[in-house]
Amino acid sequence: MRIIAGPCLYESFTQSLNIADHCSRVCSKYGFEYYFKASYDKANRSSYKSIRSEIDFKDFRLNFADMQYQGHKTLTDVHDVSQVSKISDVVNVIQIPAFLCRQTDLIEEAAECSKILNIKKGQFLAPWDIGNIIDKVRNVNPNCEVWITERGTSFGYNRLVVDFTGMQYIMDNYDVPLIFDATHSAQQPGGEGTKSGGNREYAKSLAYAAAGMGVQNFFMEVHPDPDNAPSDGPNMIRLEDFEEVTHRISKLIRS
Repeated sequence: MRIIAGPCLYESFTQSLNIADHCSRVCSKYGFEYYFKASYDKANRSSYKSIRSEIDFKDFRLNFADMQYQGHKTLTDVHDVSQVSKISDVVNVIQIPAFLCRQTDLIEEAAECSKILNIKKGQFLAPWDIGNIIDKVRNVNPNCEVWITERGTSFGYNRLVVDFTGMQYIMDNYDVPLIFDATHSAQQPGGEGTKSGGNREYAKSLAYAAAGMGVQNFFMEVHPDPDNAPSDGPNMIRLEDFEEVTHRISKLIRS
């Protein structure tokens, strides 16, 4: 059982370490392996006015190295081939964003890094399309550990739905861990015009439903003050609620 949790956009080392320390203690208490997540660059923002990054890339690398020194496993995403080698030595997991999950060059470059590769299933993909993605990884590195993250499926304009039967299909047909992204599944892409909306209470409910059906791995963005976060605030879970959510998930998994 594992949980990936952290802020959507990396803001500062102090904030990140506080979040990681809290989430790590909670995950250890309830039997989950913990990975700290934060993004350096939000390259797929709704508007050009949106904040993409709040830290220089060099400082980001140094800060993530410090996070590992503090004992935390880390994950961040990459958006083009050139970023892979620059970040691979300071993370445990390289993540491919949902919008880029079919980018062959990016997947192959990441697969060759001997890191765990977390690929987010695109909102536009059918569950059985996952096979082609896994094949791209295995073709260049048969030993690469691959995770697939479900984050909702496009359903009309500015809406996502979670197809639980599709998640069951993935678990039944592919020998890779399935991770459920509760917070992005509760997102409303572009729902507020120049930024995305969402509902963090739905994120909790979706996480509980996934745990009830047998999912054991979770991704959730958390923040001490999500209403004032620079990215994805509406659907991020409050850091103070993280233990409640984790505790309930653990009970559902074991029930």
